[in-house]
Amino acid sequence: MEKSSKGYLKLASGRKREFDETTAIEAAMHVFWQKGYVGASLTDLTQSMGINKPSMYSAFGNKEALFIRAAEHYLATKMQACSVILLEPTVPLFTRLKNYMMTIVAMQCDPEQPKGCFLALCQSELAGGDIPEQATMFLTSINQAPKNALSDLFQHDAEAITLGLNTHANAIALSLYTLLKGTASMARSGFSVSELEHAIDNMLSGIRLKYSALD
Repeated sequence: MEKSSKGYLKLASGRKREFDETTAIEAAMHVFWQKGYVGASLTDLTQSMGINKPSMYSAFGNKEALFIRAAEHYLATKMQACSVILLEPTVPLFTRLKNYMMTIVAMQCDPEQPKGCFLALCQSELAGGDIPEQATMFLTSINQAPKNALSDLFQHDAEAITLGLNTHANAIALSLYTLLKGTASMARSGFSVSELEHAIDNMLSGIRLKYSALD
């Protein structure tokens, strides 16, 4: 076993796989998304992936390394496209924010996959101290990314600057990120997209009224 350039566990090259690795990671992602890191047993994972435990260890090293691969897969396949919405050049700022947040909420509520947010669920487990070191480092390092992306938008977007939102960029970004973590929990509790849309509309209206009027 060796470490990648990011410091996370990486499996050294071995014999040829007898299963599709991407399909296996996708299956593992859904198990972690449904049960969290702590709740996902090796039996849960290997049964969902359609492989035995020796094959899992051979391909991925251990549960922690598999989790990091699954989390990276989640970021690449589920979250990366959402960020692009914030940067659409011809779309008004608040429309971009609404589209961004509703895209995430729609994913959180999608009946074809586990409800809520993979990352929010597992990050909520960090306080229990049961997630091992490398996985903890990974979850901690990416926890600030959505807030930072939103803050950067408010600091540099021309319309945001015109509205004076750049002077409150961090506070607004934290508010939106906090709401998205909240909608993830509400989605797991069975609330629908249409119900959660009201919370987003109220948040965006409040930002427009409060912060745009201050400067």
